[in-house]
Amino acid sequence: MFDATIALFLQQPAFYYAILFILGALVGSFLNVVIYRLPVMMEREWRSDCLEFLEQSAEGESETFNLVVPRSRCGNCGHRITALENIPIVSFLVLGGKCSSCKTRLSVQYPLVEAFTAIITVAVGWHFGVSLQTAAALLLSWSLIAASGIDIGHKLLPDSITLPLLWLGLLLALFNVYIPLEDAVIGAMAGYLSLWSVFILFKVVTGKEGMGHGDFKLLAAFGAWLGWKPLLIVILTSSVVGAVVGISMILLKRSERGTQIPFGPYIAAAGWMTLIWGTQLSQFYFSLFGL
Repeated sequence: MFDATIALFLQQPAFYYAILFILGALVGSFLNVVIYRLPVMMEREWRSDCLEFLEQSAEGESETFNLVVPRSRCGNCGHRITALENIPIVSFLVLGGKCSSCKTRLSVQYPLVEAFTAIITVAVGWHFGVSLQTAAALLLSWSLIAASGIDIGHKLLPDSITLPLLWLGLLLALFNVYIPLEDAVIGAMAGYLSLWSVFILFKVVTGKEGMGHGDFKLLAAFGAWLGWKPLLIVILTSSVVGAVVGISMILLKRSERGTQIPFGPYIAAAGWMTLIWGTQLSQFYFSLFGL
């Protein structure tokens, strides 16, 4: 059955990409749930730990709340979203971007995340073809989308996302899926220590924390996937993109100087681009600096 599916994908590329697009949209719908619920779950866990430390009982949070339970509902009227109202992209368009019950306008984030995830899924499948590399890169891509969405909204990168990516990168290196194990181990150490060193130096000079620890772990994860050599490309690209976006937001008066900007999405974007177009990016920087 598995071999027959692989053969079908190889023989019918259009069918392969169509399946990837649908899969990506479905996963994107789930990532919307992760982006919203995981920070709430973390906050509840932290509150529970604090109350336990203070030897106080928790109240008002008896309802089970995780990535599966309770069912999705309208934030305004509490209407439970039905299966037909939860079809990725399509349902949002059919409903006109409004709740079917109270007609409150829904966030455009939902179809955007679903469409973006679908496009990224197709791009990964197109680049790596029908292979184990595609399956692994899809897990990485989906995780990066969830982590970026959470970092944008809450300015934190959950360990429950970054650390599994780190260990998965090392596991893949055991079988030389992308890089040898030695490069992955050195890359993980170099990724973490490079940003940690910048963090410490910035804190000593300014007395402020310039980035969160989640950024160290995310770059360490990319080191495990890409090796230590491409890390400079990741750092350069993320810094350039971050600077351009930050300056643009200031000029457009969307933010002020000194406003904390999450760096995780820029690392995620730069790392993903390096995974897909690492050779082209290296050639670009070499030509830019005349090397």
